[in-house]
Amino acid sequence: MAKAPALLQSLALRGLSATHAQVFAGVRLVPLLRAAPRGDLRIARRAYEDAMSIVDIGDGTAYCSTYVPHALVVGWTDDGSPVAAYGAALAGPADGRTFCKQCRGVQLLHRMVRREARGEDPAERNRLRLLPQHLAMEGFLAQHFNAPEIAWSEYSRRAISRGLDPRTEVSLSGRAIPSLEDALRIFEIHEGQCGLLLFVGELLASVFVVSHPDDYRALHRTLIEDSYDQTLLHAARHNGDSQAFAHTFDAAQIGLLDDLRAALGRARDEAGALHVDTAAGLLGRPIAAERVYRAGPFSLQRFMTELDPALDNHIGEAIVRDDGTLEYAKTYRLSAGQVRRARLLQQLAAHGWNLDATAAALRIARDQLLRRIDGEGFGYLIAEHVLKAALKRTR
Repeated sequence: MAKAPALLQSLALRGLSATHAQVFAGVRLVPLLRAAPRGDLRIARRAYEDAMSIVDIGDGTAYCSTYVPHALVVGWTDDGSPVAAYGAALAGPADGRTFCKQCRGVQLLHRMVRREARGEDPAERNRLRLLPQHLAMEGFLAQHFNAPEIAWSEYSRRAISRGLDPRTEVSLSGRAIPSLEDALRIFEIHEGQCGLLLFVGELLASVFVVSHPDDYRALHRTLIEDSYDQTLLHAARHNGDSQAFAHTFDAAQIGLLDDLRAALGRARDEAGALHVDTAAGLLGRPIAAERVYRAGPFSLQRFMTELDPALDNHIGEAIVRDDGTLEYAKTYRLSAGQVRRARLLQQLAAHGWNLDATAAALRIARDQLLRRIDGEGFGYLIAEHVLKAALKRTR
């Protein structure tokens, strides 16, 4: 068996090139082009119509979302030959589901990532269904999810027995982002386009990459169905229109049509490099990755940047070819509140959930730590009498 692709150390656009952006109001889309798509990995959409979905994680916990508009079905070949079917044929019927008997309209998906079939036909066997963004968000929510290993007296019975169950985060649908739907409708899809960098109010909202131009064309408008950080709503409303980068040409240097063609190529390359630079809050930055599934010569991974309040922070998932080529990626920008909550949990877990040790590491008083825990929505972890006393002393 071939060696599995290494875990991602950073998210790089290997196999892709950026070009000049299209701007509409506060939305800037930077097309990502693939010069030579191989065709041995294809991606199609499968729609879901249920109002709420519950996913069995497989370790006794479940992931629940009130918004799962679609899944992606990935088909691949092991020998590099083109995938025989794609689009509607690849997606197939919305099967493989059982319904919750206690709650009408709730859909129970067997796994966050699930192989579609296990028959003898490679075309049927080499299909994988995944929930885009939810795969990455489930990993984010699962960070430090377990209860304290030591039954510290300050913690509630619920915290000792159930840990952070449930842990929740709130996101916005793309339809709530001003101008995004119009931008996706009117922008040109380039020849060879396999993805984009999406900026809203000059903030990097998402990176979206697929393996083939035909798949991108079919999936382009699914960006409106994605989830987004609530900060982007404020940025779209108050940061003004996105900047359109203009390029001027020296007419004296252009005498022939070939000269103009070469100048246009250089301008596109320069514009693409500039746009990639504006995405440095994610691209090229160190990430912590986890392999979720191995699919022949491909590896499905989910990742998270280091949580630095001074920088942009993102989670996401990616499919990487064994030579490092990025075949699929979808990212989610974390809000400042999400980063604060995750960093707080990291500190508590790093110090064995000992409140005194955690407060000392954060250089704050113990009562301040308790108030911060409560303010970030984790007050249910602390015994009621301990929390009340701390809140009373800090008033």
